[in-house]
Amino acid sequence: MSSPLFPALENPSERVALTFGDRRLTYARLGSAADALAARITDTARITDTARIADAGRVTDATRVAVWATPALETAVAVVAALRAGVAAVPLNPKSGAKELEHILADSAPTLVLAAPGDELPSPVAELTRVDVDVDADVDMDADADADASGAAPGRFPEAGPEEPALVVYTSGTTGPPKGAVLPRRAVAATLDALADAWAWTGDDVLVHGLPLFHVHGLVLGVLGPLRRGGEVRHLGRFSTEGVTRELDTGATMLFGVPTMYHRIAQAVQREPELAKALGRARLLVSGSAALPVHDHERITAATGRRVIERYGMTETLMNTSVRADGEPRAGTVGVPLPGVALRLVEEDGSPIERWDGESVGEIQVRGANLFTGYLNRPDATRAAFTADGWFRTGDMAVRDPDGWVRIVGRKATDLIKSGGYKIGAGEIENALLDHPGVREVAVTGEPDADLGERIVAWVVPADPQSPPSERELADHVAGRLAPHKRPRVVRHLDALPRNDMGKVMKRSLSDPNKGTDAPQNR
Repeated sequence: MSSPLFPALENPSERVALTFGDRRLTYARLGSAADALAARITDTARITDTARIADAGRVTDATRVAVWATPALETAVAVVAALRAGVAAVPLNPKSGAKELEHILADSAPTLVLAAPGDELPSPVAELTRVDVDVDADVDMDADADADASGAAPGRFPEAGPEEPALVVYTSGTTGPPKGAVLPRRAVAATLDALADAWAWTGDDVLVHGLPLFHVHGLVLGVLGPLRRGGEVRHLGRFSTEGVTRELDTGATMLFGVPTMYHRIAQAVQREPELAKALGRARLLVSGSAALPVHDHERITAATGRRVIERYGMTETLMNTSVRADGEPRAGTVGVPLPGVALRLVEEDGSPIERWDGESVGEIQVRGANLFTGYLNRPDATRAAFTADGWFRTGDMAVRDPDGWVRIVGRKATDLIKSGGYKIGAGEIENALLDHPGVREVAVTGEPDADLGERIVAWVVPADPQSPPSERELADHVAGRLAPHKRPRVVRHLDALPRNDMGKVMKRSLSDPNKGTDAPQNR
């Protein structure tokens, strides 16, 4: 028999599990609401999609349910209910446009959509069979009175196997339509247990975050993580430094965020002493989804005495590496491979890089129980993503320090710049430029150059738009900190950098040689 994803729901207590603003559910109430919804999912799936029913009381692993993933209590209950029912949840980003939603729904073919009562669903989501998530629902647990033909009572479901899908999470689709990464239950459990080891994460921890719930950071780590440990998650609804202060002052022990959130914290800690004190009391501050600039690390540490630790993962692999809670925090690194994860760097020809010298750039490839099983309906893309011997090609470029610590230098497609015979990672140049007082934000890309192959371009949001730093000034600044061949050859000033919902800079919107050299302003 498979072990449960959420042991705390097997004999639920009155301990608080979920808090969203002034709404909360204990484990007992979460178990009751999730199991009642799981019964409705199974019943509705049986009626609407009989072709995919395996036998009485069980739906097949082909059955999927969409979840309208707003930052609300109902989203967490909906995903837990789907997992309890043994079906895969497909989180939908409420900010997605109609075309993207049409693609995701056509590709994943969910039998129904789970949403909070009162949520207005856009077309084409509104065309699905809808089941409202009632967080106050109770379920009849009398196995003798209401057992169905499978022997399972309403609210009591056999645990699905480790290879059965838990989630189908769609990638950002920067090079085409989004692809659905099928994450098995095994990957969810392996990642969360590895992070528990790395972070000494227990049921005594209370996590606070304000992340969206349609991706792995906010949903898997930020909601399912505390529930697997038997702890509590407090969701801010919308991130604010005031909310962080309040929750850390009232028992929260951990904070998860993305660099844009920590950047706001770094700006606020000097003028908000209560925020600095609250952060200083936190057991763990974790940043992920993109690199946290070194100068933000330093400002937060100077004000709070605490280091932000970083981890590295992606939709297809969940988490691969992390700085350990009991290890040395190093700004600009993502730590070491997590337990159960094998990681290597390879050259362009696929040959492994054996040198851990902190300079040799290679693509990260990983293997382990944390990996997805493939892209839904895309066997071609799945085959292309793996090497013949089973390593997943992440597309991320990194170096390894002599003791094995990993430093990400960027994406292979957008952040690896080949200039003058050198392979240069955009990330280290961006960190150097952010040390300049005249730079508020920056992104570095490469563009074709007849002499160098590619020239380094810095897209700069100046701290003072009326007096931006000059191209020569910034080139000298970088050359003095790194190496002369890493200096930007071109500097372009912007009002803002284009970012996605996770705060990641969309570099393809900045740099497309086929569309000219001028980036749009006021993005």
